[in-house]
Amino acid sequence: MSSAKRPIEPLSGGTLVLGALAIGMANFMMVLDTTIANVAVPTISGNLGVAPDQGTWVLTSFSISLAIGLPLTGWLAQRFGQVKLFLSAVVLFVLASVCCGLAPNLTSLLVFRVFQGAVCGPLAPLSQALLVAIFPPARRTTALVVWSMTTFLGPVCGPILGGYLTDNISWPWIFYINVPVGIFILLALGQVLSGRDNPTRKLPVDVVGLLLLMVAVGSLQILLDKGQDLDWFASTPIRTLGVITVLGFASLITWELTAQHPILDLRLFKERNYAIGTLCVSLGFALYFASLVLVPLWLQTEMGYTATWAGIATAPLGIAGVALAPFIGRMMQHTDARVLASMAFICWIGASLWRMHFETNLDIAFIGWNSVLMGAGTAFLFTPLVAISLSRLPPEKIPAALGLQNALRMTGASFAVSLGPAFWDHRARQHQVELAERMTPFDHWSAQAQDNLGQLGLSAQGALESLGRTIDRQAHMLALNDFSLASAWLFCAVLAIVWMARSPKAKAK
Repeated sequence: MSSAKRPIEPLSGGTLVLGALAIGMANFMMVLDTTIANVAVPTISGNLGVAPDQGTWVLTSFSISLAIGLPLTGWLAQRFGQVKLFLSAVVLFVLASVCCGLAPNLTSLLVFRVFQGAVCGPLAPLSQALLVAIFPPARRTTALVVWSMTTFLGPVCGPILGGYLTDNISWPWIFYINVPVGIFILLALGQVLSGRDNPTRKLPVDVVGLLLLMVAVGSLQILLDKGQDLDWFASTPIRTLGVITVLGFASLITWELTAQHPILDLRLFKERNYAIGTLCVSLGFALYFASLVLVPLWLQTEMGYTATWAGIATAPLGIAGVALAPFIGRMMQHTDARVLASMAFICWIGASLWRMHFETNLDIAFIGWNSVLMGAGTAFLFTPLVAISLSRLPPEKIPAALGLQNALRMTGASFAVSLGPAFWDHRARQHQVELAERMTPFDHWSAQAQDNLGQLGLSAQGALESLGRTIDRQAHMLALNDFSLASAWLFCAVLAIVWMARSPKAKAK
């Protein structure tokens, strides 16, 4: 075992502010890239001469490699040191971003996106670990608040910034924007953390575990992304992927529980608070992220919003989170973390039930206020649940624990991006059939609507086409209501799970 010359110690004054800002921006930069390309996919596909469904691989390739890279954080941090790994990840991420912007075709872009996702895996868990390390022990809750703010601001700012850069400059700038941010991070941390790092150990590489992880996560993500297009398990490729996924995860769990130096320390789940905290963070964030993707999609495809205005309508998510986050740290000092975590799910339950009453004639203010309530929930999610998760773990296990937790959280969010729209589309088709069955001469509403359209000068065929568009719009509105109801019930279930954890203060007592 070799030790760094100086350990990572708490900072103070301006040095602490600069260090916290740089570390927080690194996490924000990584989270931002999970959503900034969403609105640019049609433009990227058109410029590179491919179909839009092929362009979605720009998102899938990043999420798959990120989900694989995140769990490696614990092993890499012990092997190379937290600070060295963090700075190396920033450098490689910036280089990968430049390569993405310069990519001349889809194939090269996908290669660089895979590389970008893989190298940025350590940024989220190490940003947590480093923030906790540089803040004094009495203010470590503040460190988690800083991390939480950057985590839930990224998905909100991504669609707005991505839409603006794509519409007003060009799509490569959604990647180039990482360059100045990365340079600032490197300069700031090079000064603040110079000569500091944690002790390192030379550990053997769990090659079998890494390969099984790649097969299991990759096959599942592809299954979820392409299931809707291939009619799910009615197609042979999806059934094959399903078998590979099941066998891959079964083999991965078996191997990692018996390996001497596992790449995933699944034994962490023996600690009750860590298991419950990780489960609640992963499920809660996945459901939140699904609505974060689905509502803007509904606004753009059914309500006529542009990508920029859809982002603006949901921007209050971040405003509410930023406004409340600083108070969470103070409340954590004298309030049971389970109570604060429950507030997140109560807010999301309320927002989901409220969203069930959305109609096709809503104005942007109504949607914005609903986003405020959703954003209030995000402020209460991360800090309490991470505190619960880490409350009974020894310090040396924290990097691995955070890496595994963030991997499951981001993997859950990635799966939600695939499952949310698939559920929405499936329910919309069912509602279309039900509404279309009512379009007969014997249905009063249908006959009255056709008469009204005829009086406006539309032909019989034109009236039917107009009614068809109305049915499609209403079907998608009803499908969004179904998603909101399902989300409310699932949030209730996660809320109950939170209270299975022990109070983090119980150990101190």
